[in-house]
Amino acid sequence: MINKLLVLTFIATFIFACGGEEKTASTSTTKAKKEVIAAIDGKAIYQTNCVACHGVNGDMGVSGAANLAESQLSLEERIHVLENGREGTAMVSYKSLLEEDEIKAVAEYTIKLQEK
Repeated sequence: MINKLLVLTFIATFIFACGGEEKTASTSTTKAKKEVIAAIDGKAIYQTNCVACHGVNGDMGVSGAANLAESQLSLEERIHVLENGREGTAMVSYKSLLEEDEIKAVAEYTIKLQEK
């Protein structure tokens, strides 16, 4: 009887331990993804790729660049422009240069330029 109880305890402990590791791995993977997303800095990407035409405050207008400090484009419209460029202007597509989440981070940052 004690042997059966000992075997059942061992099996239960083994199952619990294996199940616990899977959850921990899943949780740590999710946490790591969130940290990567949080690390994307729209301002830094903007300063690397956009300042030459739009300026630090978004209002420089070199080569006909839009004044981002006054732009009324929505977030989705800004993402569209970043992904596809703007025909008839010097604005090029960044779809092949930046990841989707980086483009979104830049678009979100350009909205903040209106607050300055």
